[in-house]
Amino acid sequence: MTTRKPRHAEPSQTPRTFGYCRVSTTQQATEGMSLADQQSRIVGYCQANGLPAPTEVFVDAGTSGTTSLEKRERGAALLAAVRSGDHIIVTKGDRLFRSAKNALNIADDLRRRGVSLHLMDLGGEVLNSSISRTIFSVMMAFASLEAERIGERTRSVKEYQRSQGRYVGGQVPAGFTREGDQLVRNDAFAATERQILRLTNAGMPTRRVAEKLRQRGVHLSHSTVYRIATKRRKLDQTV
Repeated sequence: MTTRKPRHAEPSQTPRTFGYCRVSTTQQATEGMSLADQQSRIVGYCQANGLPAPTEVFVDAGTSGTTSLEKRERGAALLAAVRSGDHIIVTKGDRLFRSAKNALNIADDLRRRGVSLHLMDLGGEVLNSSISRTIFSVMMAFASLEAERIGERTRSVKEYQRSQGRYVGGQVPAGFTREGDQLVRNDAFAATERQILRLTNAGMPTRRVAEKLRQRGVHLSHSTVYRIATKRRKLDQTV
């Protein structure tokens, strides 16, 4: 008769706590107090709620919120590190999620894996009951809506500033130079614009026009040549 050896239960894993912090710009990461403030608040939350001190705080510095968590360097590392029974602490949902849909997908994945998610701005753990999950869903939807409204207002302000000749970031348009926060028209570029219009009206492809300009020391891409020619034609039609 074969004697069956008694099975020994696997030792239970001690739940761990992880923090996550993010700021959008490199300047905030190097000069601001946002990251330090987030980490300090996470440690304080753990102490106040009887959770172990964070095993590690994952930090994405200078990372846009439009990038989903799994595509951020430290965000992806966080998702790979957590296991059943662990806790993730974040000061605000918008530090973690890109949108309401993204929030629900990540939250569902964490819940299925047995990971607790604590959002301090929503009062604590958000996945432990159907009521908390519903509140979480609604709050993330409103947060996503507010982020979109802020984006719309920001774009509107930039468009107005751009229309007033102010530099609002990005590449300086062809035919302009930057002086402080102002874009100043380069009058000498008008001759180049007339040449572009003349050559394209004669049927020359924009790539060929760009090549001819480069031979004369004017470096423009063929797409810029196309935009200039199109804009000049529209202006001429309104005169």
